[in-house]
Parts: sequence; C-alpha cells; structure tokens
Amino acid sequence: MSANRWFATGNFFSAYRDEQRIFATHLDRAIFATFLTALFVWPLCFEVSSKNMLVLDNILVAMVAIIGLNLVTGFAGLISIGHAAFVGVGAYTLALLARTIGDSHVLITHAWPLMLLGCGGMGALFGAFVGLPALRLKHLYLAIATLSFQMIFQWTINFLPMFNQGQTISIGRVFWFGGEVSRKDHYFFWYYVALTIVVVFGLAVRNLLRSRYGRSLVAVRDNDRAADAMGMHPGLTKVYAFALAGFFAGVAGGLHAYLYRGAGIESFTLQQSITYLAMAIVGGLGTLTGAFWGPAAIRLLDLQVENLVEWLTAIMPANMNLATALKPLTFGLVIVLFLMFEPRGIANWWRICRSYVKLWPFRY
Repeated sequence: MSANRWFATGNFFSAYRDEQRIFATHLDRAIFATFLTALFVWPLCFEVSSKNMLVLDNILVAMVAIIGLNLVTGFAGLISIGHAAFVGVGAYTLALLARTIGDSHVLITHAWPLMLLGCGGMGALFGAFVGLPALRLKHLYLAIATLSFQMIFQWTINFLPMFNQGQTISIGRVFWFGGEVSRKDHYFFWYYVALTIVVVFGLAVRNLLRSRYGRSLVAVRDNDRAADAMGMHPGLTKVYAFALAGFFAGVAGGLHAYLYRGAGIESFTLQQSITYLAMAIVGGLGTLTGAFWGPAAIRLLDLQVENLVEWLTAIMPANMNLATALKPLTFGLVIVLFLMFEPRGIANWWRICRSYVKLWPFRY
C-alpha cells in the first residue's frame, strides 16, 4: 500500500492484512464518517413529515432484512424464497410475547433492545431448521423447500387462535431515557434505532466476510466440492448461512412490529418475500452495498409509482384501476431490466463511480 494512505490511487498491497482493511485509505474512512454523521444529524436540521419519516424507517428495516438475505443468497449461493417468513418469525415472537404478558409490560416497553435480540435469536433458530434441507438439496429443490416454509408460516399464522388468526396483535409504546416515546417522536425515534442497527450489522458483516467463516460462504457458493476438499464443511456452512439470515430477518421483524406497534400477516406474505428477493437483485447479489441500494431503490420506486397513479387518476377515467396495473408492471419490468442489462445491480454502478473518482484523471 502507498505510504500516503490519504491519497493512495492504486491497489498495491504487500501483506494480506493490508488487503483486508475495511477502509483502504484514510480518505475513505473520513468520507464514511462524514456521511454517517450527516445521516444522524440531518433530521435535526430539517423538518420532516411523519409520512416521509415512515418511508425512511421502512427502507432501513428492509436493509436489515436484505443484509441477511444477501448473506444466504448472494454470498452463500442458496436461493431463499421465504425470507418474509423469517421476518414474520421475529415480528410474531414479539407479538406473541406481548399478547401473553401484556402489550405494556416492562419487558416490551423498557427492555426493547433485549426483545430485538430475542427476535433475532428466534429467527436464527428457524433459519437453522429451514437450512437443514440444504445438507441434501441444492438449487431449485432448496428454493422449493424455503417456499414450503413460507406457506407453512402463513397457514400457521392465519389459522391458529394464539396468533389472532392473522389479525393485528398490538404492541405498546417503548420507553427511552426521557420517558415514553410520544406519538410525535415515534418515527424519528425508530429512525435512529434502525439506522444504528444497520450501521452495526453492516460493519459486522464486513468483518465476517474478512474472516474464514465469511470466505467459506463464498467458497461453498463457487464450488462446494472444492471447499470440502480444502477442509471446509459445506453442510454446516449452509446451515449457519441460513441461521445468520434468520437472525437479521428476526431483528428486522422485531423492528417492524415496534415501528407499526403491531404484527399482522399481510406484511409477511409470499409477495413480500418476492419483494425482498427483488431488492437483493436490484441492489446487487453478493455485495454488501447492494443490501443498502436495493431496498432504497424499490421503496422509492413504489413511492414514485403511487405519485404517478395519483396524477394519472385526475386525468384518466374513474373506472380504470391504475394502481392495480402499474405497481406490478413497474415492479416486474425493473427486475427484468436489471437481470438483462445489469445483473450485478446498482452496486456495480457504485463500484464504477468509485473507480472513476479514485483513478481520475487517468482512464484506468
């Protein structure tokens, strides 16, 4: 590496430790710290409506879920079509506890960080259980196994009285150092909580990928027989990939339940699982930054389609249901276009921009 780590323009490394740094240069670290500070400070400097803050909260919650999905599908190469069910496991773990001990119990309202970890732990247990078929199944067969879990989850929630048969189970407001979080500050509070979790999980996954356990995920994805010959355990690697994905999804489910102050089955259906998979594809499978770009792109696309529908409704005949037609159309079109023209997702655009800035004024 260059002696000047502020303005290094090349990628020459003389040691593996240098190559595994999270930030290659001091300038990268400074830019990241500045951007992170801006994310935490800007809500305090600008007036943001509750509606827009809810959109940002949903994006951050989806980022937590997609970090896990990207681990199992992008890095480990295991197709999961039931990721919304793992998110639902975390949400209903919290909801069932709230229904049992009361939605305003001190565990629910005061010990919410522990509850989020508990939701993640339950998601990890179910993830490891669903990952057991990966010991024998691959590719399409494994995808059908995860789809079966999604169907079983929906049936269980819809028909068991203990889960209120899919109807919303309410959860009380949480407390912070200043007391109960008010209705006015609810979305702002969970914005900071979700943003903190995204940052912590992002750095944790970045460090995981630098370790032997992260490299084993990629090795099993590329060639599980070669990984086995090199001393790795492909079956155990696949199971713990599902367990990690379940943990992140469970925490996302707990955040979702706290954010909406309840859990209902309509947020964890097969359609939502397809949406999560689309976020991972659009963002970029097998990249950490793709877990951030994908949810932001899909959620903002939905918002723009809603605005377009409102504008077209004013000039089109009233009997035309544009929302029903445009949302699936744009959703499917975006997925197809990315698969055809940019299979590496938005993360590849980000990589190209970074390379251009880093090498400027040289072409390569």
